[in-house]
Amino acid sequence: MDFKDVQLKDILELMDQLEHSSQPNWGSMSAQRMVEHLTDTLDLSMGNIKDIHQEISPEKVERAKGFLLSEHPMPKNFEASFAPSDARIRNESLELAIDEFALKWIEFEYFFNENPQTKTLHPNFGKLDKILWQKLNAKHIKHHFEQFELVQ
Repeated sequence: MDFKDVQLKDILELMDQLEHSSQPNWGSMSAQRMVEHLTDTLDLSMGNIKDIHQEISPEKVERAKGFLLSEHPMPKNFEASFAPSDARIRNESLELAIDEFALKWIEFEYFFNENPQTKTLHPNFGKLDKILWQKLNAKHIKHHFEQFELVQ
């Protein structure tokens, strides 16, 4: 799967391989928590999570954005203060978590199509536009799909 132009149908086909008992290669997230975490990132991208702030200095923002444009993968076992791996599960099942992700993905696409100039804050990358959020989401999804052996 090419993560440069990741499509919802491709993501869902891979997510359908997850089972409640799927174990990660690293980290402590369950499969359901991982899907909910990806959904949280979509919420973050649309500015729906209000209680956040930039965690890196303004001098490091451009370098961080450069990482998004690079081919470098996200580091394993990275702990983000705004995304705890032990956050409470909110959906009754993995299937419902995947449904929530799909709806949020559609909302993300609609949001940025209606607001193409909007930039929203990511704590580690500063203000991002749609293109940079798409790059971040692709890199982030690939990272967690590797974590659960959905891709290599």
